[in-house]
Amino acid sequence: MTTASSNALDYNGRSRAFKTFSLLTLLVFALIWVVPLLFAVTTSLKPEGEIAANPTSWWSSHFSFDAYSKVIDNTPIMTWYLNSLIIAALTVVITLLVTSMLGFALSQTRFSGRGAVFGLVLAGLLLPGQILVLPLYQMIQGMHLLNTYWAMAIPAAAAPIAVFIFESFFSGLPRDLVEAARMDGASWWTIYWRVCVPLCRPAISAVAIFTFVTSWNNFLWPLLVMSNVNQMTIPVGMATVQGGFGIMYAQLMATAVLGALPLFVVFMLFQRRIVEGVANTGIKQ
Repeated sequence: MTTASSNALDYNGRSRAFKTFSLLTLLVFALIWVVPLLFAVTTSLKPEGEIAANPTSWWSSHFSFDAYSKVIDNTPIMTWYLNSLIIAALTVVITLLVTSMLGFALSQTRFSGRGAVFGLVLAGLLLPGQILVLPLYQMIQGMHLLNTYWAMAIPAAAAPIAVFIFESFFSGLPRDLVEAARMDGASWWTIYWRVCVPLCRPAISAVAIFTFVTSWNNFLWPLLVMSNVNQMTIPVGMATVQGGFGIMYAQLMATAVLGALPLFVVFMLFQRRIVEGVANTGIKQ
């Protein structure tokens, strides 16, 4: 009896210690993420003269929204918003369609070279995106797609992590569903579209949100393929926010805050979908 009680106390003590450690770890990472955000907000509310005199100061006696009004009046930020939204939405649609079909094919069908194809997909996770910039640019230039939305959406459709998520999710579905549909004479497209896709909504939500955020924050690729200021996205447009005497930091931070607002809305509305999608991709039959 004493041994059982001591074991329970030890377990409860370890459990409390682990929870305390986890809480402290979360607080540290929360500070790492939140402090730069708060600094950007306070900087965007300060006059340019105070920023130049003391750029590391958090406080100002003249907080105002002057930088926000100047950004809205002097830059086509609403056009950048629209460009970012159209490109992100187009990228999400193409990525979901391409990667879900590839994930379905790898998980539910058997064909020669399947292992090699899946290995190439996984190898794509190891390659930094910057390595592919030059060949992708040459391909887009050869297709005469520069300064178009397609130049942004098509390369992003090759997302190895999205293929891996869909392959894992489709592999977790009961094989009886697919076999029953095949016995009823359903084609592979019918099985994919009418049987499997409706069951993988968590994976679709997770991939869609991650793709949207990645596309919205992308800077290098839009900078290379979009040269017209009216076709720029929010991150690229931020680089053009400067005056005759150099970079206007308050306006730059105001643009960054305005550009991040849609992402906050997405995460606030769909954070549960993200967790469900990532958690359920590991479910097995």
